[in-house]
Amino acid sequence: MFQKVNKSTAVDSSSINLIGNGTFITGDINSNGDVRIDGTLKGNISISGKLVVGPSGNIEGNIICQNADISGEIHGKINVSELLSLKASAKLLGDIVTTKISIEPNATFTGTCSMGAVVKNISNVSESREKAPQTA
Repeated sequence: MFQKVNKSTAVDSSSINLIGNGTFITGDINSNGDVRIDGTLKGNISISGKLVVGPSGNIEGNIICQNADISGEIHGKINVSELLSLKASAKLLGDIVTTKISIEPNATFTGTCSMGAVVKNISNVSESREKAPQTA
């Protein structure tokens, strides 16, 4: 009738975790799968998958994830290793570190944005221009 569960089995990285509208969580979230938040989270979130923050979603804390689609509100630093997409209803107050970013019209963002290798290339180009001899 009951099956014995082996606790040493690997966590399914294809799992989708949902925090529904009206749900309020205080604490940190760590997951190997994807997470969708339509409720409120006061804490940090670190996932190896995709984060989706719905229009009613609200996060007060720092975020680390692979990809993110934001339609709700975030107060904190967000670190996305691949693509960050801010939808029209998104409100982000904090710093962004990402490789690629997409911002729709009417999305609001207050903070700084650092885009990985692009920042390094810009500083390298500036340095090489300063070191290059001026010719007339």
